[in-house]
Amino acid sequence: MYPSFIDDNFLLQTDEARQLYHEFAAQEPIIDYHCHLLPAEIAEDTVFENLARIWLYGDHYKWRQMRTNGVPERFCTGNASDWEKFMAWAETVPKTLRNPLYHWTHLELRSPFGITDKVLNPDTAKAIWDECNEKLAQADYSARGIMQQMNVVLVCTTDDPTDTLEHHIAIAQDNSFTVKVCPTFRPDQGMAVESAASFNIWVDALAQSADMTISSFSDYRDALKKRHDFFHENGCRLSDHGLETAYAHEYSEREIRTLFTRLRAGGELTPEECLQFKSAMMVEFGRMDAEKGWTMQLHLGAMRNNNTRMFTALGPDTGFDSIGDFEIARPLAKFLDRLDIDDRLPRTILYNLNSRDNELFATMIGNFQDGSIPGKIQYGSAWWFLDQKDGMEAQLNSLSNLGLLSRFVGMLTDSRSFLSYPRHEYFRRILCNLFGADMHNGLVPNDFELVGGIVKNICYRNAAEYFGFEL
Repeated sequence: MYPSFIDDNFLLQTDEARQLYHEFAAQEPIIDYHCHLLPAEIAEDTVFENLARIWLYGDHYKWRQMRTNGVPERFCTGNASDWEKFMAWAETVPKTLRNPLYHWTHLELRSPFGITDKVLNPDTAKAIWDECNEKLAQADYSARGIMQQMNVVLVCTTDDPTDTLEHHIAIAQDNSFTVKVCPTFRPDQGMAVESAASFNIWVDALAQSADMTISSFSDYRDALKKRHDFFHENGCRLSDHGLETAYAHEYSEREIRTLFTRLRAGGELTPEECLQFKSAMMVEFGRMDAEKGWTMQLHLGAMRNNNTRMFTALGPDTGFDSIGDFEIARPLAKFLDRLDIDDRLPRTILYNLNSRDNELFATMIGNFQDGSIPGKIQYGSAWWFLDQKDGMEAQLNSLSNLGLLSRFVGMLTDSRSFLSYPRHEYFRRILCNLFGADMHNGLVPNDFELVGGIVKNICYRNAAEYFGFEL
């Protein structure tokens, strides 16, 4: 039988928590304001051939634990058949007890597939494979069908400034699909100057997409601004930056112009000069966002591509990243202050990857609230390695103690899979359990109108108002 812990009251440990979840949280729509879905799959309404294709491809969370369980690489990213890859995952799942993947796996089988009578293991794998594949062939389980089943009203994908946004444009013009799909401006390549050759390849692509020549830093800034304008015209309201730490080195406009000229000539920068260039570009991007009323997201603290052999074989985003221990407080404060000093700090969401920085981030946001809008500077949801029960509770508690949880814009999937929407359910259950425990223990009023209203706001309404989307 299906495990009793994943039933309607999973994670809800008090009567108050159960009432909060079922009456206030469960039915709220989903705004997934940060994900890595492929816009082409939404535009084309992809029908997935089988469960492995929608569930295992691109999922480095699963690959990491499969490797840990002794599964050879051919069953993760290699040439094994889809059934063989799925079976390797089914053999791994029982070994993931106390890892969030065990919860996520069975929540995703429960919704949208409705599998509630079995857990995934080698004995049940064939039955689950057949049942899910039969449903995946139906219209309700296409890319768009799943989004609609899961009550998604808006998603923001993650897009390079050189992207044509052709798929976003096609989706926006299709009146038959009611889910809003918006791009997010992710200009990380625009400051990746450790290799002049790689950087120049990207700048050439930028020049082509902006339909202009880029020979000076002024040209470069104009081209980025042109693409920023183009993204705005096509519904973009957020940027995103994946950084080791905030960049706040001293620089002058003259120095940056000189560095850019050297780069375009194929000359390499010193490590110190790279940091100067990154610092200058982050200010430029922040000012562009402020000018248009966008939200700037900073994902800070990942140490990426640690395994040289596997990076050479597979490339980035394949499961060889970890939590870093970079200095963050001083450069982050300095960077935010640079934008704020002339009132050009945009709405900003800060995400940390090292849990040691929870209180740092929760207090940092208070330094730059200006009363212009509620929660202008946000402490973002538990991210990546912290995206699990303990990590979510720790983030919620840090924000509660040092800020206003009531103004939090809530959860996101940060996922490449259309089956990841139960992460919103997971978060909502954890949120309701925390509030429910406080009600039960007399730490907050036993007032469902008050507490339930805050829960609804965190699940949906705060994000709907904060980002300024027309829904």
